Amino acid sequence: MASRSYSNLLELASGDPPPVCRTAGFTPRLLPPSAATVSSLSDDSDPDHSSSLFYSSPRTIIVSNHLPLRARRNSDGSGWSFSFDNDSLLLQLRDSLPSSSNVFFVGCLRDDIIPPSEHDEVSQHLLHSFRCLPLFLPTELHSRFYLGFCKRHLWPLFHYLLPLSPELASRFDRSLWQAYVSVNKLFADKVLEVISPDHDSVWLHDYHLMALPTFLRKRFNCLKLGFFLHSPFPSSEIYRTLPVREEILRSLLNSDLIGFHTFDYARHFLSCCSRMLGLTYQSHRGYIELDYYGRTVSIKILPVGIHLGQLQRVLSLHETEAKVARIMEQFADKTLLLGVDDFDIFKGISLKLLAMEQLLASHTKWRGKAVLVQIANPARGRGKDVKEVQAETFSIVQRINDTYGNSNYKPVILIDKPLPFYERMAYYVAADCCLITAVRDGMNLIPYEYIIARQGNENLNRVLGLSSGVAKKSMLVLSEFIGCSPSLSGAIRVNPWDIEAVSDAMDSALEMPETEKQLRHEKHYQYVSTHDVGYWAHSFLQDLERTCKDHLTRRCWGIGFGLGFRVVALDNNFKKLSMERILAAYRRTKTRAVLLDYDDTVMPHSTIDKRPSSKLVEILNTLCNDKNNLIFLVSAKSRSTLSDWFGNCGNLAMAAEHGCFLRLKRDSAWKTCVPLVGCDWKHVAEPIMKLYTETTDGSTIEDKETALVWSYEDADPDFGSCQAKELLNHLESVLANEPVSVKVGHHKVEVKPQGVNKGLVAERMLSTLRARELVPDFILCIGDDRSDEQMFEVISNAMADSSLCQKAEVFACTVGQKPSKAKYYLDDTTEIMRLMEGLASVSLSEQEHGSSSSGSLNDLDGIIQVSDAKRIFD
Repeated sequence: MASRSYSNLLELASGDPPPVCRTAGFTPRLLPPSAATVSSLSDDSDPDHSSSLFYSSPRTIIVSNHLPLRARRNSDGSGWSFSFDNDSLLLQLRDSLPSSSNVFFVGCLRDDIIPPSEHDEVSQHLLHSFRCLPLFLPTELHSRFYLGFCKRHLWPLFHYLLPLSPELASRFDRSLWQAYVSVNKLFADKVLEVISPDHDSVWLHDYHLMALPTFLRKRFNCLKLGFFLHSPFPSSEIYRTLPVREEILRSLLNSDLIGFHTFDYARHFLSCCSRMLGLTYQSHRGYIELDYYGRTVSIKILPVGIHLGQLQRVLSLHETEAKVARIMEQFADKTLLLGVDDFDIFKGISLKLLAMEQLLASHTKWRGKAVLVQIANPARGRGKDVKEVQAETFSIVQRINDTYGNSNYKPVILIDKPLPFYERMAYYVAADCCLITAVRDGMNLIPYEYIIARQGNENLNRVLGLSSGVAKKSMLVLSEFIGCSPSLSGAIRVNPWDIEAVSDAMDSALEMPETEKQLRHEKHYQYVSTHDVGYWAHSFLQDLERTCKDHLTRRCWGIGFGLGFRVVALDNNFKKLSMERILAAYRRTKTRAVLLDYDDTVMPHSTIDKRPSSKLVEILNTLCNDKNNLIFLVSAKSRSTLSDWFGNCGNLAMAAEHGCFLRLKRDSAWKTCVPLVGCDWKHVAEPIMKLYTETTDGSTIEDKETALVWSYEDADPDFGSCQAKELLNHLESVLANEPVSVKVGHHKVEVKPQGVNKGLVAERMLSTLRARELVPDFILCIGDDRSDEQMFEVISNAMADSSLCQKAEVFACTVGQKPSKAKYYLDDTTEIMRLMEGLASVSLSEQEHGSSSSGSLNDLDGIIQVSDAKRIFD
């Protein structure tokens, strides 16, 4: 089990029992611990940061699998010594922020070797001295979480390795998934001990914690929550093979801001959201955003950078200068190529070695001159595949050295042990070219470090025998499958699987003119030095604040169970329509108008047969036969279709093709809302739509009387969306001088006469009532999509300009909980039908009791003229 749990760290620091109660929804901030010291613990903490632990300003709580700390047992065995890990990106992130920033860390110790009996004591010490709150996991649970689900399932999958056979990767094990969820829940509990949700921001890091956003969002609906993925995100074809794919997607979407290194990774994530959850994204003023149940989830694309100050400090060390001198002496007459990689299956070390072998075989001039130093850091994972990679690497190195080497020359030098950071920097300084041939990697900062090292300083210039102010140079050969590749446009990009191409790239890099090397280095240095880890962190936190700025203005509540939990965020005035309230209003009013959208409102979207049911026709007839009512049915269908479907509804007013045609009764003629000038434009638009239909499998064309609709509802969503955007631009350009408008709807592109929209129907309904000197005291308007928003807007404007009765009951209602100009919502078409049944039952009751108004709203035929429409809408 984890260490003894406290409701907050006050109890841990002071030793006092937990309080009986606290304010709901708020966890108290930390206060200074007691004055007692922990003699058995020592540290190299940062007093400038630890002194602000209990400062009341808003904090940034950084949560990751590992804390940026190193731990070791004291030499006398009496306690522990802790120090910050200067290689940790999280520590570099903190150091790059302004000194006034209040940063706090939550995570596990990298080597969980602290015995359970010392957990509380160590927690207090790390909390006070390092601003770190450790999570101690049981050994078995940690193994199943990290070595199990993270390294056996997520890591291979995110690097495009599918479990096609047991030898390639592990088959899905649900017990490991349960361990992953359990650990994420423990992380959430640990964060809850220290967070002040109304003030703090939480920044989660990497694939180990992808279930954590749901646990935090479930506890604090309005928490400022960011997530950054440091690994690749695979294409949807790969990701969709994960059995828990939706659970992870929905959990990530409980963040406010999701960050990726490259657009490719973000694009794959968005594609998964589209294909699996039906979500679409939009670009708003340069920001990519998803609407997820009323919450705005922003997507951030920004590669992480290096800590420039730290690298420059290491370059200034005497040890670094001395190591550079020894390397230059060792390879005095050689051309040095350098590789630095973890010793795992995705870094492509063996491919690099094969390219080196090909270079020596096909470019004989480099025999005896070119040396590849390959630094292989210890692998982070374990398993048979890692051992096989290591064995293959040793074998290739041996073969190359035996074939092309001699007693005075080794073409490949393999360093397979951990090196101090200053030694690695020394190799960067000395290397003429850096090679990264990973087959898949999230970011990889090795090229950035190499560029900074090659820039050097004055002391290193003296060691290298360079004059002061000389132009520096560097060369990079990079795999196109690593995250930093798009940022380094001066590098020679290669497909690491193409051995000959990599070999030729190595030759080109070494043979490139000095001036070209200098220009490429200057370009890279300018980018790397300005886009450092501070720039990355500041930009992410700035965007997190921007995304969350309207949290307090929204009304939020949670729905769903388990990892399907999500928060619905809506305007404070947006609420669910109360059946009791609307029925009561319907009973006490006598001049009623109802605007009812048909498509996807009373008829479910999933239904293939769109004909109205006999039950719906019966309900509409009941409402229409109530002489206190004017019922308007609005649809995108043609007037012939509506006439056929609703032929039994004698008093039903209908609007066809989104309001282009109107009819107040079955026996009256259809009239147009706007003057029609012919459809010659169809001869231009239809061939274009046919072209896109032929090239987009699953798309269709609907030819209406006054409109053309291209639908891609049954096509691939990503390709269909892409084609729709292209079709929109194409049609807008060729129809620019025609009296039509081109609009994008839900999975469709529509061309229709200018001025036609559903708002016309609402205007016409109100003008019809005014023409009879009738002022409605009840208005119900129901719709489901973007086109219905124009009806809601007209109704809202009528309330504002006193066109309605002063005490009018107005209900503008949309289907589903989503941002809308309507003030009410119902969940689905089932609830809409239940509402209509309720209204119909009231009308039947009134008819039975003889209740009536002074006039009939059914006798309105002949009032609407085209000239009236022109006067109203011009």
